[in-house]
Amino acid sequence: MKKVLIPVTNHATLGETDQANGTYSPELTHVVHVLNENGIDYDIASIKGGKAPLYGTDIEGDEINSQVFADADFQNRINNTIPVSQLSRADYDAVFYPGGFGLLSDLASNEDFAKLSAELYENGGIVSAVCHGPAGLLPITLSNGESLLATKSVTSFTREEEIDFGTIEDIPFLLEEAVSRKAARFNKAQPWQEFVIEDGRVITGQNPASAHAVGKAIAKQLAS
Repeated sequence: MKKVLIPVTNHATLGETDQANGTYSPELTHVVHVLNENGIDYDIASIKGGKAPLYGTDIEGDEINSQVFADADFQNRINNTIPVSQLSRADYDAVFYPGGFGLLSDLASNEDFAKLSAELYENGGIVSAVCHGPAGLLPITLSNGESLLATKSVTSFTREEEIDFGTIEDIPFLLEEAVSRKAARFNKAQPWQEFVIEDGRVITGQNPASAHAVGKAIAKQLAS
């Protein structure tokens, strides 16, 4: 059975504010839903381990989010995330970074997950992310010393979307700018439109609307 590693943030607020935050639930649950549908196993991990902060768990009209969030197995995994120190790269075929603002404050600079993701990629694995998730790709350096993104075409949550969402003043850094500086090419669609880029084994989605399609792209690559 194929297996996906899902790193989530331990940071429970939006930057240095007191606004509750963490991982944005629909970006996690929609991908988990696709993995479950395709018989793909997954582990949820974090830097420290333990219960991971989630927000957006009660989005109206998002039945998939509600269904996955209510599942006892999912609850067990999100409340008992595996600390990065206990992970083995050899156990996984892909890594997926869901979004939410929290990871801008921890996974965006974490060397432990970056090293693990680099090894996974260099052993034929898939590296994927959605929305703010590509912040987790920023510290990934390959064995040749190059950034993973240096030869890749990618996307992420955009400046326009930060402005629309009212978070531009509170985020630790502007993700579009940070990714643009490292990537070979940064692409984006109109704000809030589904947009996914597959550049070889690197899969990125722009925003929450893109999460389901990122999940499908991961499943499709794992099946090939």
